[in-house]
Amino acid sequence: MWRIGEAGGMPLDARLLALLRALGRHATLRAAAAETGVSYRAAWGLLLDAKGLLGAPLAELQRGRGARLTGLGANLVQADERLRSEMAPLRARFEVQADRSEHSSTVPLRLVASHDPLLAEFCERVAIPSGLLAEVSFRGSAESLAMYARGAADIAGFHVTIGSKPEGGARMLRAARDRLVGFADREQGLIVAHSNPLKLQTLADVAHKRARFVNRQRGSGTRLIVDRLLEEAGLAPGRIRGYGTEEYTHLAVAATVAAGQADAGMGVRAVAAQLDLGFVPVLRERYWLVIRERTLATAAAQSFIAALTQKPFTRLARKFVGYDFEHAGAVLTVGDAYA
Repeated sequence: MWRIGEAGGMPLDARLLALLRALGRHATLRAAAAETGVSYRAAWGLLLDAKGLLGAPLAELQRGRGARLTGLGANLVQADERLRSEMAPLRARFEVQADRSEHSSTVPLRLVASHDPLLAEFCERVAIPSGLLAEVSFRGSAESLAMYARGAADIAGFHVTIGSKPEGGARMLRAARDRLVGFADREQGLIVAHSNPLKLQTLADVAHKRARFVNRQRGSGTRLIVDRLLEEAGLAPGRIRGYGTEEYTHLAVAATVAAGQADAGMGVRAVAAQLDLGFVPVLRERYWLVIRERTLATAAAQSFIAALTQKPFTRLARKFVGYDFEHAGAVLTVGDAYA
């Protein structure tokens, strides 16, 4: 729980962060309130109370122009995303796990995945409340697949550039052991300020114009993309101002740009749209969920996969710009997936 000032200070309402995240996805407070399950009046109250406590607004609401997060609001969302990512490994260290060898057909699944905003929302709003997932942790693609390979997770999420061969952690997949479940295709590119004032189109532009860059953490699939693009352009990482500045989620990258602390970062189109930022498309990716063939037979796995084809997921997915979820829930062999 977030508090004002020192430890023991006035706490922020527990519903506030969910409202701010929803407000980043919608153009109106009414839509954000509906998504988070609070009344329009209560949502107004949450924002007004927070403004009184903080001395500054978290959102700008203008008649006829909708609503958007302020820099402070975006920073708070960014800090909350970072805290969630940082705390996930600690939670894993101290949790007590039951013997999963018994009643495996009814035990909820453990998911570890490269960060994806749609997957995060699906887990938070559908899979966890439905009891399909016991735990969710977002790491880099390579770390997620490594945890899956050593049995620390039942499902791992990772993304690859469409048309490319398996790289990085994806090489840990085993044809005899694993099956791939379709999740979504998504558009990834440069997240820039609204209207792209620096006219950035490529990482070469970022380097040549000395634009401030915000990167993803080492081991993430997006970081691998950045490094590959730099190599293809013949650019050393040192040419990118801010190459060593790291964030752990797509939303955190977008929030850094929205707050004016960076001019560009690599991320998915959806989070740029959420914060009314500019976006320069670079490539399309396919986001996969890998699961062991023997786990597929369990009731939990069958229910989880079925949820990817049902209305709650499709309604949620339609709100994310730049996503194609036509193949969500399709189960393929490793060979067929990369054919």
